[in-house]
Amino acid sequence: MNTNQANVPTYDNIGFQHEDRRPPPYYQQHDMYPAIPQETPSYVAVTPAPINTHHTATPGTPLNTGQKKGKKKCYWKNILCASLCVLLILAVVALLLWYFLYYQCLLGRSCGHGGKCLMLSQWCDGVEDCSHGEDESKCFRLHGANFMLESLSSDSQKWMPVCADNWNNNYGRTVCEHIGYKRQDYVSYTHTSAGSASDGYMKLKSGSGHTSRIQSQLTYSKSCSSRAVKLKCIECGQSSAAPSSRIVGGTEAVNGAWPWQVSLQINGQHICGGSIISPDWILSAAHCFQSELSHARRWGVYSGDVSLSRLGFGKTVSKIISHENFDKRTNDNDVALLKLSSPLTFTSTVKPVCLPNVGVDLSAERQAWITGWGASNSPGPAPTTLNQAQVTIYSRETCNQPRVLDGQVSETMICAGKLEGGVDSCQGDSGGPLVVKDGDVWWLAGDTSWGIGCALRNRPGVYGNVTYFIDWVYTQMQVQ
Repeated sequence: MNTNQANVPTYDNIGFQHEDRRPPPYYQQHDMYPAIPQETPSYVAVTPAPINTHHTATPGTPLNTGQKKGKKKCYWKNILCASLCVLLILAVVALLLWYFLYYQCLLGRSCGHGGKCLMLSQWCDGVEDCSHGEDESKCFRLHGANFMLESLSSDSQKWMPVCADNWNNNYGRTVCEHIGYKRQDYVSYTHTSAGSASDGYMKLKSGSGHTSRIQSQLTYSKSCSSRAVKLKCIECGQSSAAPSSRIVGGTEAVNGAWPWQVSLQINGQHICGGSIISPDWILSAAHCFQSELSHARRWGVYSGDVSLSRLGFGKTVSKIISHENFDKRTNDNDVALLKLSSPLTFTSTVKPVCLPNVGVDLSAERQAWITGWGASNSPGPAPTTLNQAQVTIYSRETCNQPRVLDGQVSETMICAGKLEGGVDSCQGDSGGPLVVKDGDVWWLAGDTSWGIGCALRNRPGVYGNVTYFIDWVYTQMQVQ
């Protein structure tokens, strides 16, 4: 955590330095297909010579019967050629139709890259058609700061609130498990307003029984006699001592203020930060785990205190999952998940932060908080007590201005800090949280990724965009 000006190169993690300017941002290219020329063959009408059925032989001149046979052969040869050309054209058209309608799946969705093509109505219909179950894996989500449950309609392919009619906690546990949480982490369900749900609801069918494929038991309903389902899959985002007012610069945090903050260590040395998102999972930055640092057994996860010296025994890591599209040149997709060998026990100083729901306000100009044990100057000594600072989230347009970060912030990133300088994350803060309070809970908006220097004017820090990664996060939690 840095609260002073310092003219130094770009940082990523543990003293890793970039040049003063980063390479151009990563621009995703759309698939391009070469144009296939379609030639229309020229058809030549062959009119056979009139056949004289009354042959008059001139004395001394033999009757030329071979000429007539040759023309008949030519006639059938042209018909055969024309037929073959038509068949060839039809074959090309059929191949193109297959390529674009099936292989490219223009009228549906594919089961993964190059996988089976399904009609849209086959997604979230309760029948597993993909070999790995992709078509039934993302059928529920939580919306807004009130955690309203939504289901994807297989008929309209729209997200709709789930009606609370006939709902119970058994359904709630099953849906939370579907999303990626464990059944034992389940909290409860209540009712909430669906707002202007003009498109209607997804409602349990009459006589529905509890099964693992709840989406097969939901049907569209224009109205709902009760209200929508509010679902808490895990108790998250609660702080007992977070600052309630704006502060200038950074200060030392107190115990319980940021109970999701962890220290990721190797051989007792703090390397990176991370955030608790469930008893089994820590979210951090992919650039912390490259090369020889990618071995899970080397890492320990420490939590429960703001002082590094009082963190006690740590948890071992069973698996590190870095985003498969992480680009160490641009730091695109800079996110990773650590699965713990054994679950954390939650206390007043060890709690998860909430993963962002769709509709939570994490927009530009929101005030956010960063925390970490990172250096206060670059280069400089690292503190032994967790530091906290308030920053502003800026729009991507502001971040990418030539005078700021000059086009280096992609859609997988958020930039936040103070354009006037003086407040920023720094070496050792990597992977740690950028959080925003909306409603009565704290949401994980970003993970500390990179920056140009620390706390320089017009050089806000850059964070992985957790909202962008949310489907990836839940997918990993589901399958591991």
